[in-house]
Amino acid sequence: MHDDMGTFRVDIEIENPARPHERRTLRSVLVDIGAELSWVPADVLESLGVERYQQWRFRQADGTILERWTGGVFLYVAGKRAADEVVFGEPGDLVLLGSRSLAGLTFRIEPVTKQLVDAGPAPAAVTA
Repeated sequence: MHDDMGTFRVDIEIENPARPHERRTLRSVLVDIGAELSWVPADVLESLGVERYQQWRFRQADGTILERWTGGVFLYVAGKRAADEVVFGEPGDLVLLGSRSLAGLTFRIEPVTKQLVDAGPAPAAVTA
């Protein structure tokens, strides 16, 4: 899904690994490669029973610092699944699909069409 400002959005599903097959769909999530972690509304994560296990600090563009909890989920996007740590977003926070989730899903962004495309095989080190 395209946005007038050159960004784009996708639909994602979230699942608690401890409660398989119970998912929540988030529509029109902003793809943001400038964000390391994905941000999901806390009420969605809480409804799935996702445990808060680590507190992170984030610096905003204006220099202010935010503290938010994170928890582990499975993310589903365009037929792919990845395990990742996501932020428990609070009211007013954006809902984002971040770069770490994109890497785990092995997607890259096609800059001309503003679409997610398969990143191909992951790099590997082999012995000589």
